Amino acid sequence: MIDCELPTEGRNPRTLDVDTLPTLEVLHLINTEDATVPMVVAGVLPEVARLVDLAVDSLRAGGRVHYFGAGTSGRLAVIDAAELPPTFGIWGRVVAHHAGGPGALSQAISDVEDDMELGMRDAREVQPGDIAIGIAASGRTPYVIGALRAATAGGARTALISCNPHTPYGEEVEVHIGLATGPEVISGSTRMKAGTATKLVLNSFSTTLMIRMGRTYSNLMVSVNALNSKLRARLVRILTEATGMDARTCENALNEAGGNTRVALVSLLGEVPAARATVVLEETDGGVREALQRLRSA
Repeated sequence: MIDCELPTEGRNPRTLDVDTLPTLEVLHLINTEDATVPMVVAGVLPEVARLVDLAVDSLRAGGRVHYFGAGTSGRLAVIDAAELPPTFGIWGRVVAHHAGGPGALSQAISDVEDDMELGMRDAREVQPGDIAIGIAASGRTPYVIGALRAATAGGARTALISCNPHTPYGEEVEVHIGLATGPEVISGSTRMKAGTATKLVLNSFSTTLMIRMGRTYSNLMVSVNALNSKLRARLVRILTEATGMDARTCENALNEAGGNTRVALVSLLGEVPAARATVVLEETDGGVREALQRLRSA
């Protein structure tokens, strides 16, 4: 492995006496360091945008997005992928691979992150046209690098999210999102600023991806289906906000749509039966605005 300086492992000159301070001052120090993270993320938004556009192309062509990470990075990836289905109604299209598998989620398994072969094996399900995104604070975790190299060899596009802008492995991928978060409050504790920056990037990436894929209407979650009474009541409220129509009308439309919120919304706004709304949504790959435009131009 190529050796390189790791910014996240350095000692933070602003926190050298952290262990001598009263509780509130320690918290102020941590908060001050955390406050630098959003601006760091703002500096890499052009790279995040490039990655979103690549992912949109992949998903629209039938591909998938794969996250690969170890430790904190892997856990954040798992959280992000797990939250997309209930929020945006997209299943099995964004998947997370965590070094060590489910057992490493609740308890650290230190040696798996150094296993490049394990990363290569976990990347076997990546197909040509998919996107593999490695997540590693150091920018050089062997598990992640192994997965990315295997994905590249298999014809997938690749990206790396790291907190080491100068990692040499950034040159091996199509998009490197290098976050200059600097040294942590506690040296090497990358669950802190590095983890926060990574979470912000993942939130921004996946949410923007879902918006671009038409999984929202305005700023409303319309890709969630009515699976229980509590959720049905929430979706009726969403439909009333989106359409300006009364709750009874929206509830009836939701019933006629079989609990499918997007079908109900297109039916209401497009003034067509649920069956027609279903067909148009299938033709537009589920995009509500695209479906409405098609109905208006018909």
